Amino acid sequence: MNAANPFMVLKREAPEVSDAFGSLLSAISEKGSLDNKMRQLIFIGIKSSQGDISAVTAHVPMAKQAGATRDEIRDTIIMTLAISGTQGVSSCLVPAINCFDSLS
Repeated sequence: MNAANPFMVLKREAPEVSDAFGSLLSAISEKGSLDNKMRQLIFIGIKSSQGDISAVTAHVPMAKQAGATRDEIRDTIIMTLAISGTQGVSSCLVPAINCFDSLS
């Protein structure tokens, strides 16, 4: 059984909340001096520290498209050891590397 995409369910069930959330994400991504590659790497690091495999693997292709290398993605996840312990490495490192390697 495939899990439903929670953001699609949110859009269907509460379109006004979904739209507001989308506007918030747009405002955040358009603000500041970080380029898209750095934003994606930061997102991967944060979500790795939370053990969120699906979010990490969803953002690996975006990071790669923005110019991130395999080593940068690996090192971003490894950096979470200092803050969050083993959660990110144990849950997200292998799926992230596999995802990156599967992209051509």
